[in-house]
Amino acid sequence: MRTKSFYPALLLGVILMPLAQAQQRKRVKKPNILIIYTDDHRYSGVHALGRQDVRTPNMDALVKEGISFDRTYLMGAFSGATCIPSRAMLLTGRNVFQLDGKGHCIPKTHVTMGEAFQKAGYVTHHIGKWHQDNASLLRSFDSGDRVMGRGVYLTDHFRMPLWDWDAAGHYPREDAYLMVYNEKGKPVRRPLGGKDKKGPFGTEKNGPHTSEIFAESAVKFLKNSSKRKPFLLYLAFHAPHDPRQAPKEYRDGYPSEDIVLPPSYQAQHPFDNGHMVLRDEALAPWPRTQQVARQQLADYYAIITHLDAQIAKVVGALKESGQYDSTLIVLAGDSGLAVGSHGLMGKQNIYDEDGVHVPFVLAGGAVKEKGLRKSELAYIHDIYPTLCDLAGVPVPSSVTGKSLAPLLDHKKGMHRDYTYHAYRQFQRAYRKGDYKLIEYVRAKDHDRVRGEFEVGSRVTQLFNFKEDPWETIDLSFQPEYRELLEQMKNEMKEKAIVLGDRKENIQGEKYDFWDYYD
Repeated sequence: MRTKSFYPALLLGVILMPLAQAQQRKRVKKPNILIIYTDDHRYSGVHALGRQDVRTPNMDALVKEGISFDRTYLMGAFSGATCIPSRAMLLTGRNVFQLDGKGHCIPKTHVTMGEAFQKAGYVTHHIGKWHQDNASLLRSFDSGDRVMGRGVYLTDHFRMPLWDWDAAGHYPREDAYLMVYNEKGKPVRRPLGGKDKKGPFGTEKNGPHTSEIFAESAVKFLKNSSKRKPFLLYLAFHAPHDPRQAPKEYRDGYPSEDIVLPPSYQAQHPFDNGHMVLRDEALAPWPRTQQVARQQLADYYAIITHLDAQIAKVVGALKESGQYDSTLIVLAGDSGLAVGSHGLMGKQNIYDEDGVHVPFVLAGGAVKEKGLRKSELAYIHDIYPTLCDLAGVPVPSSVTGKSLAPLLDHKKGMHRDYTYHAYRQFQRAYRKGDYKLIEYVRAKDHDRVRGEFEVGSRVTQLFNFKEDPWETIDLSFQPEYRELLEQMKNEMKEKAIVLGDRKENIQGEKYDFWDYYD
């Protein structure tokens, strides 16, 4: 453990309250931390950030009243369920190549955010989605409510299996329950049954939405929280993850014919990116006609707007509790989502909006500089050390992310001069300056079975993301970019070695990207 944070709590006058009391040797209460982590929520899924058709007045208010880090990214994933490594990176402050395998388990040697804040005197509480192991859940939080994702998972926001917090860390199937409406329209608990895996999706007539359930639990926690000790509340929503369900009043607010498609819309991806056949890509038919893409976006915007309304309830309860002024609110997403961009539906890619570009906002009463927009390159795993520094919590030695706190003190210097991204053994990206290189390799199907390393296809893309943020114009074949392209390819290989991007560091992969690329 580091014995001292480089940016102690509340000494950053630009972000946290001035401390005249400290000069009088009075003990200063550390700020509360409220982390709102959303699921498959791309950067442009917040209106104030991406200026798309989606309506998010309450998230927009956080942007207006806080500090937005406009170029924050998921580093990558070695799982099609990118939420697993994303959450592992958030919770451990480690990059994707430093996780234990694909991020399902967090070993004891990787000190979690919850553990670090517990040691600093915080009460830690978890609500919602948890995709890591039970042991790390138990040691990270003092308590929790409405735990989701412990072995039984129904893709239905109105019929999602939940568990009560278990102090022993056990979440057997027989303890799972659904929240449903009884004959009087009141939400009640019902044990999970075999029939729940069958039948059509639920609607608001069946039971409350996951976003409503988790927000209600957060409101309850805030109303009952003691002001004697600071808290860290990790509120992990499942929205706007598919199925893109929202109550009818929200769906009606987005007629599909009124949806404007983004510049990156395509009916079909122009080549096989290595992982085109999987669950996410089966959510809509091929080709993705404009009608299909508009409907998908309409449903996506509707569930985001519904989520936004639930976030308003949580922030409102925080204000009613009298603790808003001493709370640092974090709003962040775990990954991007294509929803028709580049002809894709899922997030199993490393395009910006489609896969890795996420919102990250610091807000709440503890933030004193309003409406600040920061353009430095950052990763999700930088959030953990940033919060430690802002709260005066020692940063564990297992954390390798880089704190953004110096940027809030207006210190000069570059936070990062590049980002590197990986998706399984198929895709790599390297971003530096105004440009982003993406490389793809794909083995022939029969070679995958035999474990041979013969390339089936290889594709290179080069984008000027400053001029072309939706990544629509590939510059890789143009002669004037040949020198830049070779330079970026060589630098990407160098960064791969520095970061440890080799198959021996990745559990479960028989081969890696570089076996093909080299």
